[in-house]
Amino acid sequence: MFTRVVFNQKGGVGKSSITVNLAAISAQQNFKTLVIDLDPQANSSQYLLGEQATYSADKHALEPNIENFFDDVLGNNQQKGLIGNAIGSILKSRSKGLESYVHHTAFPQLDVIPASPTLGALEHALESKHKIYKLRDSLQQLSSQYDRIYIDTPPAFNFFTLSALIAADRVLIPFDCDVFSKRALQTLIENVIETQDDHNNGLEIEGIVVNQFQAQAKLPREVVQQLKDEGLPVLNSMLPPSVLMKESHQKNLPLVHLSPEHKLTQAYQTLFAEIEPH
Repeated sequence: MFTRVVFNQKGGVGKSSITVNLAAISAQQNFKTLVIDLDPQANSSQYLLGEQATYSADKHALEPNIENFFDDVLGNNQQKGLIGNAIGSILKSRSKGLESYVHHTAFPQLDVIPASPTLGALEHALESKHKIYKLRDSLQQLSSQYDRIYIDTPPAFNFFTLSALIAADRVLIPFDCDVFSKRALQTLIENVIETQDDHNNGLEIEGIVVNQFQAQAKLPREVVQQLKDEGLPVLNSMLPPSVLMKESHQKNLPLVHLSPEHKLTQAYQTLFAEIEPH
């Protein structure tokens, strides 16, 4: 099993699109693949599951979801009732692995654990009870069930992002050629290195994925060259802008299923080939 986290502290850089489309290619290449959506916006969940994963003021989030997992980690399902019932609930909770929160998608070999909009409400309790390694430990129990795991993270360095980085083999960093994104990269990389030092010495920065790259425009070329000149691990495969991505989101169809021969799909295929361990 190989776990990859897609992470950037800046929003709007294509995290969910990159997560889902790489995972879809992985599944198509016959790797049993799981997407875990830790972002309360639930873009990856909705991309893969469509309407059933959408929520609003009068529609609850799809369950079971990743919040239910962390809720069980805290033992919140056993706070009521008699002591005997509580002990039974604890034992039940401990026997409940991540596979209990998985939803199958319409695509062969591709599953997802959906997000929840209220996941952030658990953060303080999880931190205070030192549950930072629970995701890693639970993922290790899935090693016989999945070949590849992709984790979509919130646009912040918080408990959930740190949990993902602790559980991962590699981290992929989306970048959209924006000056503000460039300024934020140093902080992001420092956070990853600190996680390596303190929690996960096996974690590697897999590379920076340049998204929305306009090869004919001067500024994007200059920004990418600056990153390379600074010694940052920019991947060779860059993703061009395309209206096809919006259509892909709207139809809840990853690119490899929507339009396999399109240049954006081919760019994703090239990216997958570049990062996939050989």
